[in-house]
Amino acid sequence: MAYTCPFAQRGLQDEIKLVAISLEDKPVWYKEKVHPANKVPALEHNGKIVGESLDLIKYVDSNFEGPSLLPDDPEKRKFAEELFSYSDTFNITVYGSFKGDPAKEAGPCFDYLEKALHKFDDGPFLLGQLSLVDIAYIPFVERAQIFLSEVIKYDITAGRPKLAAWIEELNQVDAYKQTKLKDPKGLVELYKIRYMNFEKLRPLAVDLLSLGSIW
Repeated sequence: MAYTCPFAQRGLQDEIKLVAISLEDKPVWYKEKVHPANKVPALEHNGKIVGESLDLIKYVDSNFEGPSLLPDDPEKRKFAEELFSYSDTFNITVYGSFKGDPAKEAGPCFDYLEKALHKFDDGPFLLGQLSLVDIAYIPFVERAQIFLSEVIKYDITAGRPKLAAWIEELNQVDAYKQTKLKDPKGLVELYKIRYMNFEKLRPLAVDLLSLGSIW
């Protein structure tokens, strides 16, 4: 895994031995022995390799001790799959908007989350109570909020009270707080290069990427 990667942030820290991987200089053994697709994160457990982050968090939920992070309610499970299915579209659209007009292009994605947060009224999270769905989305929302607020001056929570409350509630969850991005400034500078072609910052980006992708 790369520590700063949002896909890796979805994973488990206390029960799994973490091995950091530099995405700029991946060791040969990683592709050969761990994950042929050569992506992070990947989990090796009981002789099995799980390599996609959504599959990984579902696997961890099913194979490690502790209460399930997916509810038993069939309606909530059905909605969870809908939200999981939309997550790639969300990420691609939101991060792609950094090169264009985020308010216009990414706004509907945040509206989607705002609407989703109105579906259940038994808690502030996407399925009411904290679940894998929140874990799937928050690393990407976290980074988008930092970048859009700092560089574009776009507040993703403006006019979206449920989204604002969701982020605030997640910021109170100890397990999430432990994994939050430690270098917001570094993320902003890297994203300026990646999405806005600020080439003068490239030496900094090389240093940041040596630690792992912030995506």
